Amino acid sequence: MSYIAPVKDMLFDIEHLARIDQIAQIPGFEEAGLETAQAVLEECAKLNEGVIAPLNWEGDKYPSSFHDGKVTTTPGFKEAFKQYAEGGWQGLQHPVDFGGQGLPKTIGAACGEILNAANLSFALCPLLTDGAIEALLTAGSDELKATYLEKLIAGQWTGTMNLTEPQAGSDLSLVRTRAEPLPDGTYKIFGTKIFITYGEHDMAENIVHLVLARVPGAPEGVKGISLFVVPKFMVNRDGSLGTRNDVHCVSIEHKMGIKASPTAVLQFGDQGGAVGYLVGQENRGLEYMFIMMNAARYAVGVQGIAIAERAYQKAVQYAKDRVQSRPVDGSMNASAPIIHHPDVKRMLMTMRASTEGCRAMASVAAAAYDAAHHHPDAEVRKQNAAFYEFMVPLVKGYSTEMSLEVTSLGVQVHGGMGFIEETGAAQYYRDAKILTIYEGTTAIQANDLVGRKTARDGGQTAKAIAAQIAATEAQLVDNGSADAVAVAKRLKAAREAFLDVVDFVAGNTKASPNAVFAGSVPYLMLTGNLVAGWQMARALLVAQEQVAEGHEVAFMHAKIATARFYADHLLSRAPGLRDSIVEGADSVTALALDAF
Repeated sequence: MSYIAPVKDMLFDIEHLARIDQIAQIPGFEEAGLETAQAVLEECAKLNEGVIAPLNWEGDKYPSSFHDGKVTTTPGFKEAFKQYAEGGWQGLQHPVDFGGQGLPKTIGAACGEILNAANLSFALCPLLTDGAIEALLTAGSDELKATYLEKLIAGQWTGTMNLTEPQAGSDLSLVRTRAEPLPDGTYKIFGTKIFITYGEHDMAENIVHLVLARVPGAPEGVKGISLFVVPKFMVNRDGSLGTRNDVHCVSIEHKMGIKASPTAVLQFGDQGGAVGYLVGQENRGLEYMFIMMNAARYAVGVQGIAIAERAYQKAVQYAKDRVQSRPVDGSMNASAPIIHHPDVKRMLMTMRASTEGCRAMASVAAAAYDAAHHHPDAEVRKQNAAFYEFMVPLVKGYSTEMSLEVTSLGVQVHGGMGFIEETGAAQYYRDAKILTIYEGTTAIQANDLVGRKTARDGGQTAKAIAAQIAATEAQLVDNGSADAVAVAKRLKAAREAFLDVVDFVAGNTKASPNAVFAGSVPYLMLTGNLVAGWQMARALLVAQEQVAEGHEVAFMHAKIATARFYADHLLSRAPGLRDSIVEGADSVTALALDAF
C-alpha cells in the first residue's frame, strides 16, 4: 500500500489547535491563513505520494553506495530531489529576501511530516540543509549570506552539520578539529568528522559543511569552539563553482535503518588544509550550532510522527486484508479479517492515538514558534518563546520514543509477516530507532527538560502550562458529555502527577542530582504524554462542537473516539510514572557498579 498524507487531520490541528487564523494576523503572514495551508499541503501531498514515497522501499533495498571517494544515492533519488527543489519546497519556511516563501512553521512542519512519512532517508537531506540555513541567517556575515543562502534555499546546494568526531560524541568539549587563521581572514581546517548525514552525495551541485573546530589558543572545553563554513567546492565571486576544497569522504556507514541516507566520515585537510570561513565570532560556535540543533531537534520529532503515521497506515491496511480466526464475540461464523479482533483494535488505536496526539502537540509548538519569532508584541513573543523552548525536548524526545512503540506495534499487527522484510513493516521499525539517538538522545532531551526547562526557573514555565491544562479540564467538565467528563478525569490525574514531579525536580536538582536525573527520561515521557493528551482533550471539545453544527460528522466522531482512547489508555500511564520518579530514585542507583 502506498502512503496517503493525512491532510484532513493536519488541517484540523492547524485550524483548531494551532489557530492559524491568529498566525495570519501577524505582520508578514497575512496570506498564510487556512486556505493557503490547505493549498500547500495538498500540493505537498501530491509530490510526496506520487514521486518520493515510492522510492522509500527502493532506498532500503538499494542504499547509497561509496566508491573511489564518491557517493551514489539510490536510483531515483537525484531526480526526485530535483523535483523537490524546483517546486520550491526547500525554501518553504525561509525568508523571501533570499528566495524563500516565508511561510510560517505551522504550515512548514506539516509539510515536513508529509515528506518524512513518504521517505525518511530522502527527507534527511533537506532537514540538514534547513539547519545550515538557520545558522547562517542567525550568525552569518552579509558576505556569507549573499554567497550561500539563495543557493541553499533554492535546493541547488545542500547543507550539513559537522559536530561529532571519533572521540567526541555528545560531549562536544572533546572536539579536536583545528582551524588555523590565515592573513586573508580565512582559516585552514584539519580534522575528522563522523556521522555526517548527506556529507557526500550526487543530488546537488555543492555541499556546504558547517563545521565545529578550535582556533589556536582557544579556551578549553565548549567555550573554545568556533563554527566555520567549509564548502565542498569553492565559490567564485560571481557565484559560480571553483576548485574542489580539501574535504573528502573516506567512507560511509552500514546502518540498521535509514539506509538510503549516506552517513559519511569526512576528512578535512589531507592535502594542505580545507578552506573555511568563520561564522559569527570565534569561540561562539556552540551557541550558533545550537540554533541548528534546536531546529533539527524539532524536525526529528516530526520524523517520529511521520514514521508512526506510515506504520499505522500499513498496519490498518493489513488488518483489513488478513483473514485469521473467528471473532471472539461470535458475530461471524467464519474466519474474519483480523481488524475484528479486540486486541488488534487496541494496537491500531494505540498507534492512531499516539500519532495524532504527537501531531497536535507539534502543531501547537510550531504556532508558538511563529508567534515567538514574528509577533509584534514583545510580551507575546516572550511567553511563546518560553512555551516553545519547553516543547522542543517533548516534541523530539516523546514523539521519537512514541514512534518506536508504534512501529513495533505495526510489526506485531502483521504477525509473522511483519518479520519478513518484503511486507515493509520492519523497515519502519528499523528506520525509527535512529530518531531516539541522533540530534541528542532521549536522555539528552530529558537532561535539557530537567536542567534548562524546569530547574532553572523553579518550575514556573511548567506550572504555567499546567494552569492552561487545568483550564481545559474545566471546559471538559462544563461540556458535561460522558466522553468529556471521562477525559477530564484522566487529564486531571496526569496533571497532578506532573505537578508532583515538577516540585520534585525543582526542589532536588541541586541537592540530589542523581535522584532527579535517575527519573529524567520518565519525567520527559510523563510530560510529553500529558501535553499530547491535553491537545487531544482540546481536539475532543472542538470535535463535539463541529458534530453539533453538522460539520464533517464521521471525521469528528473518529476524533472524539480517538481522544477518549488516548485518555483511557495512554494518559492513564502518567500516575505510575510519577511514582517511579518521585519514589523510585534510590533503586536506580542502589546496585554496586561491580555487581553489573
